[in-house]
Amino acid sequence: MRETLEAIARLFMENVYLIIIILDVLLSIIIVFRERKQTSSTWAWLLVLIFLPVVGFILYLFLGRGISRVRLFDLKMQSKIGLHDELEEQKKEILKGNYPHPPTGEVDPRQLIYMLSMYEGAIYAKNATLQLFTDGRQKFDALIKDIKEAKEHINFEYYIFRKDNLGTEVYQALLGAAKRGVKVRVLLDAWGSNGVKIKDFKELREAGGQVVFFFPLFLPWINPRLNYRNHRKIVVIDGEIGYTGGFNVGDEYLGIVKKFGYWRDNHIRMTGEGVYSLQNRFIMDWNSQHTNEIKHPANYFPPVRVKGNKQLQVVTSGPDSDQEQIKMTYLKMINMAKKEILIQTPYYIPDESIHEALKSALMGGIKVRMQIPNKPDHMLVYWATYSFAAELLDYGATIETYEKGFIHAKTMVIDGGITSIGSANIDNRSFTLDFEVNTVVYDSEFSEKVRHAFYLDTKDCKPLTKEIYENRSRVIKFKESLARLISPLL
Repeated sequence: MRETLEAIARLFMENVYLIIIILDVLLSIIIVFRERKQTSSTWAWLLVLIFLPVVGFILYLFLGRGISRVRLFDLKMQSKIGLHDELEEQKKEILKGNYPHPPTGEVDPRQLIYMLSMYEGAIYAKNATLQLFTDGRQKFDALIKDIKEAKEHINFEYYIFRKDNLGTEVYQALLGAAKRGVKVRVLLDAWGSNGVKIKDFKELREAGGQVVFFFPLFLPWINPRLNYRNHRKIVVIDGEIGYTGGFNVGDEYLGIVKKFGYWRDNHIRMTGEGVYSLQNRFIMDWNSQHTNEIKHPANYFPPVRVKGNKQLQVVTSGPDSDQEQIKMTYLKMINMAKKEILIQTPYYIPDESIHEALKSALMGGIKVRMQIPNKPDHMLVYWATYSFAAELLDYGATIETYEKGFIHAKTMVIDGGITSIGSANIDNRSFTLDFEVNTVVYDSEFSEKVRHAFYLDTKDCKPLTKEIYENRSRVIKFKESLARLISPLL
């Protein structure tokens, strides 16, 4: 018996490479015929499997596999908690031709409102107040102040939470709120916040706070859900105040980490009806983890007391959705622009539709101005961004690299009338893999504030010209070629 087992083992070892090749072929067939990925992503994975058969097989198991939407969310059971009736009423009015927002200034928002309402389920919120933050210290000072004044509940959701100086400040504010009887819920992405553990929240939990990690990594570096992360940043206080945008919780977001320098981002503080959408999204995300679910959410949608004059829609997307909502929002905004498109993004690795839409806009005489970082936080992502952005120079785009520090803002403004600010980059990961949230604002006054901040950043930018790009070194050209080849996987 022993000799037989040894013979089988020897046979296996002698043919292990052949076995791997067979598995690679089978996996390739699955990718092409069963999973029906986007063509660019399919080819990228096939190249990885062909040239790195062992490593590629392992990478695919933990980074390439899809997830079951049934296991993730049952959207039909949770759809628009607390807002279903309002959404249906809004759809009926739109179908009658009663648009909630008339044309204003240079841009007519009705097509975008129709799309987001009818196909994305985004509530059109009016009577909102909005405050724009471009500096991390100012944003977190305001957030901590609101946390300290909370009376009933705080729903707190971030991709990255570090227990450094800023993290400790925020944590102490949350702890103080919990100790005075405020219901505190903290939802953190398990990968983005892998520097903290549940034990780091011991005092908060003892004070009655609840802490949950989104998609826990049972084996931190080997987990099939590693690729699907909650990249959203949402805070809702008493159902009346909402925060969302690009800032995470960590010292680098205050611009005090030498590696990045000044951290340039965009974040929004809102009151009014728009907070309902942020609350709804938090509850859905919280309940999806099936830990201390919120069963009766009605109390989390109080009557609006503070009314403003801004109109907006909160748009969310993720691998649980049938539509790539945020990508479609960006695409629609580009196609609606008549004069000017302003973009700030740390990562510009677009799919063909976005890239071609910007080229088409430029060929039609529309001014496109884009700001990207001058330094990488992820090397291959940076070189892919540099390459794709530089390609737009041939069509007349203005591309600028931010020199003051790191630009992390995910912003698009068209014709000074419609603005999108949120967590979603212009890349495949944000469009199809990560859970994201953007706010689309229909207001010329607010758009002008964002536009003004954009042009102030120009003073801290360096133009990327054709001459500079064409004179790049062979090493950079090689890096770009490699990054472009695998860009659908980045």
